[in-house]
Amino acid sequence: MEKTIRIGTRDSELALWQAHTVQKQLNDLGYKTEIIAVKSQGDMILDKPLYELGITGIFTKTLDIAMINGQVDIAVHSMKDVPTALPIGIVQAAVLERANTLDILLHKGNLDFLESKGTIATGSLRRQAMWWNKYPNHTVVDLRGNVNTRMQKLEENDWNGAVFAAAGLERLNLKPDSHVTLDWMIPAPAQGAMVVVAMADDEFTLEALSQLNHIETEICTYIERQFLKTLEGGCTAPIGAIASYNEKDDTINFKGVLLSIDGKRKLEIEKTVDISQWKRLGFNCAQEIINNGGSELMTDIKKQLKK
Repeated sequence: MEKTIRIGTRDSELALWQAHTVQKQLNDLGYKTEIIAVKSQGDMILDKPLYELGITGIFTKTLDIAMINGQVDIAVHSMKDVPTALPIGIVQAAVLERANTLDILLHKGNLDFLESKGTIATGSLRRQAMWWNKYPNHTVVDLRGNVNTRMQKLEENDWNGAVFAAAGLERLNLKPDSHVTLDWMIPAPAQGAMVVVAMADDEFTLEALSQLNHIETEICTYIERQFLKTLEGGCTAPIGAIASYNEKDDTINFKGVLLSIDGKRKLEIEKTVDISQWKRLGFNCAQEIINNGGSELMTDIKKQLKK
């Protein structure tokens, strides 16, 4: 008998949108599916910045346990939330075609504050550090919660703006006219991509999911996550990475950045290589950063996060 593939997801609106997207693609291929929503610790603990919780994979751990316990067959995640090392027995089964990779600023009123002093909200260390690097006189405050909660908090507080991933707002049709595209801000590794994970020994489900995989997105996110993993950043250090494929000349362009938490120090790298060199690109770029002061900077960051 053909089994029903049980899709595990967080219960936020965006997570459910992602799960339903995977469900539709599997249904279109003739597979039976069922969605099972669970709450993660990351969704429940909203009064502390993520880096203070000291847990990698805070949004994915609950679903990992549900899969290992046999309650769900697959889990759908925003790939940027997934630790670079998956639990034993769980494998990456499909990376869907990527959406918008950029960050955007939602703001209230005019943008005069960009030239003077302002207050910006974000729950991301990377966005905080990159913002301070460009706007050292600004105040950055913590902002947690799902997309709708964060937008509501922006409305209720006297902040000038808040930083969001464009992809999440676009998926939910929530992107307002009053936004600025932050094309100078290097995104989180794998931002804009969705990943589906499954149990390594579940051949039926792995075969089904292999048909959803988008190879270009898989390669680019692999490079970005390899850069992150080599720097030992986990999901919380101020690290940005973006890889893109150029079809015209069959090359991959990569940009990576590591910043101090206060944004005062910034180590950047950009490289373009032939597609044949993609497997080591993230590693090689991270090694260059490490050898050019990144090792000391990562040590400082880890010390600060432990305080």
